[in-house]
Amino acid sequence: MDLNLAVLIDGDNIPSAYVKEMMEEIAKYGNPTIKRIYGDWTNPRLGKWKNILLENAITPIQQYGYTQGKNATDSAMIIDAMDILYSGKVNGFCIVSSDSDFTRLATRLREAGMQVFGIGEKKTPNPFIVACDKFIYIEILKNKQEDDTAEDTKSKTGAKNSVDRITAKDIKLITSTIDDVADDDGWAFLGDVGSLLQKKQPNFDSRNYGFQKLTPLISSIDQIEVERREDNKGRKKLIYVKIKDTRPSRSKK
Repeated sequence: MDLNLAVLIDGDNIPSAYVKEMMEEIAKYGNPTIKRIYGDWTNPRLGKWKNILLENAITPIQQYGYTQGKNATDSAMIIDAMDILYSGKVNGFCIVSSDSDFTRLATRLREAGMQVFGIGEKKTPNPFIVACDKFIYIEILKNKQEDDTAEDTKSKTGAKNSVDRITAKDIKLITSTIDDVADDDGWAFLGDVGSLLQKKQPNFDSRNYGFQKLTPLISSIDQIEVERREDNKGRKKLIYVKIKDTRPSRSKK
């Protein structure tokens, strides 16, 4: 069943550059029936949002900053989220912010049976990330043309690639997850591995490492063996993975 999602955006805390890509990403997980963005629209700094909101049918919610140094936008988003929760009109939320102040809100929504997606920059504090069912970094939502342009620029200037390198810690997470769902022969269905990875680490995403899908990411890891099998009807390929046995074979005496 497709989720009906309430998308609540912290306009004070999220760049406007990739809103189109962000809405396309959200559409993968459900139908965004409520789309609101919060901020002080009298502030000239938010003026660049105007055309973007019209193009994506996002409703701006005015929230004045009553006191300097205090973020009234957060409070308005939290109050609206609870109103929406009790209205019964949605069964999921997408909170777009890099602010840890929404950690308790995400936790409360999940306690109420809601599925919670978070979207924010890579600077987002970990408590908010792990409070969501899935967390997506906004930096990976650039379209392919922009990525290609950036790569060309980096190659010419010698700049460091912004894609994360897979670390020993990441590999350990993946291999331990395979071991958790593997059968007696050590093989695990990749779909089950992906689901458990998401539960263990909500911000795990193959795109963080430069891969569009989980299969090529797994295939790039030397310690893991990949096997494609036909289903019972022979209509599609199922991907199974296994941790390679690196122990030296014993020679017979």
